[in-house]
Amino acid sequence: METETERLVPGGSAYAGERISLLTRHGKERVIAPALEGPLGCTVELVSGYDTDRLGTFTRETPRHGSQLDAATRKARIGLALLGASVGVASEGSFDRDPFTGLLPWNIEIVVLVDDARGVTLVGSAQGAAKSGHLYADTWEAAERFARQSGFPEHGLVVRPDNADDGRIIKGLQSWESYAEAFWRSKALAASGMAFVEVDLRAHANPTRMGLIRLAAEDLASRACSLCPSCEAPGFWVVERRGGLPCASCGFPTRETLSEVWGCARCDVREDREVRHGGRADPGRCDICNP
Repeated sequence: METETERLVPGGSAYAGERISLLTRHGKERVIAPALEGPLGCTVELVSGYDTDRLGTFTRETPRHGSQLDAATRKARIGLALLGASVGVASEGSFDRDPFTGLLPWNIEIVVLVDDARGVTLVGSAQGAAKSGHLYADTWEAAERFARQSGFPEHGLVVRPDNADDGRIIKGLQSWESYAEAFWRSKALAASGMAFVEVDLRAHANPTRMGLIRLAAEDLASRACSLCPSCEAPGFWVVERRGGLPCASCGFPTRETLSEVWGCARCDVREDREVRHGGRADPGRCDICNP
């Protein structure tokens, strides 16, 4: 039987020599393909014969139906069907407020692998601070200040008249000249005299988001290279974390992780693995020592 180390190295990949489709129109292949091809030994093939904006847009012309996972899975299935492959990957992002303070913009990215040949679906994920935000601007000084704070022109901007729902949208703004022209045009068209400016959240126009997509793809690669010790399906990974690590001071079980439950993406195999062999939790994390 393979050791844990052997299951986590490229030689353990179930996808060596496999063609894997990637459906995207926003340049995500630049980070997803390298993250998967090296560890998995596969070939990621770009599929461009479908407009993914039909499934939803961050600029709200088309609403996204279903969850983030639903959207990514749907893209992956469309891609593998168009390529005539049995394995496909796709990514999807979402934006919210950070889980710590609830004040800062936050980005969650997933990259999904749908494997019809082996009957598994694997999900890699990453999250972090986002470059996102918007402004109602009636002066160029305000619009310029917002752009600089948003990392423009490396991070693109989107402008429209009046409000977030106005259909007269101008995208692809990644130069000061084009941004100024879009601002004055939108302001002139607006009944309120205001231009609505927001950070472009499309992957190819948002390097911060693209970096998280790369990390999500790397997470997916790690999962795909971990094979089940029983059925050898890819995706043997942590499915549960159990608390109970003893406090270093009083010995009372804390909520800190003592063990992880690893499970197969296809069969019912489960393994309980101790995380910190002989380890102890910081008393500052103990409900007895630090109530």
